[in-house]
Amino acid sequence: MPSYQAVLFDFFGTLTCSVQRGTAHQATAELLGCPSAALTEVLDRTYYQRATGRLGNAEATLRWVCEQVGVHPSDRAVRAAVASRHRAVRADTRLRTEAVPVLAALRQRGVRTGLISDCTHELPAFLPQLAVAPLLDVCVFSVQLGCCKPDPALYRAACRRLDLAPADCLYVGDGGSQELTGAVRTGMAAVRLAAPDLADHMVFNVDRSWHGPVLTSLAEVLDLLAPVPCAVPA
Repeated sequence: MPSYQAVLFDFFGTLTCSVQRGTAHQATAELLGCPSAALTEVLDRTYYQRATGRLGNAEATLRWVCEQVGVHPSDRAVRAAVASRHRAVRADTRLRTEAVPVLAALRQRGVRTGLISDCTHELPAFLPQLAVAPLLDVCVFSVQLGCCKPDPALYRAACRRLDLAPADCLYVGDGGSQELTGAVRTGMAAVRLAAPDLADHMVFNVDRSWHGPVLTSLAEVLDLLAPVPCAVPA
């Protein structure tokens, strides 16, 4: 059984339950003065452009989205919509019940943990408020690094911050953004989380060709690690 020194996790759909845009997003559309369906269509279509962070901060990015929708809200409305969108994305985010216990168990075994997430500006802002935050040794966000999975730069950044080689790391994700094949190409082992709730998960560029290991529960990650050696009585 491999002896991994770190386990790196995707966030949405992996450490969290299935994600769908909830009703709170309607308020953002209303503040911007556009139909909710039109805003959703543009958000879906431009996800990777926004998740690279190259459009500027949250306010600049949302103003760019408004241009794609064809609306021109006031600066005050955009600022209010940024705050509204932050609340809406946070409301969509529910940690899996296993997330904290699994991360804590890894820590107890001396295995380091990390996060590699394709995300827009909201996640780095509210992650520190979540119960998983103090259990993560490194966090790599696409919106801060300027690229999205499966770009090897994201995986290498996590390894560099941990001072580990990719071969020392296991990557766990639901398979969006071609993340699993990206991890393997970087030199990591990878497993797909296929929890039952993910049938309705909002996902982009899914890794449909993945034929590697599959888990049905986040807790099964612990079964992939070498057992902790028992202490020998003196």
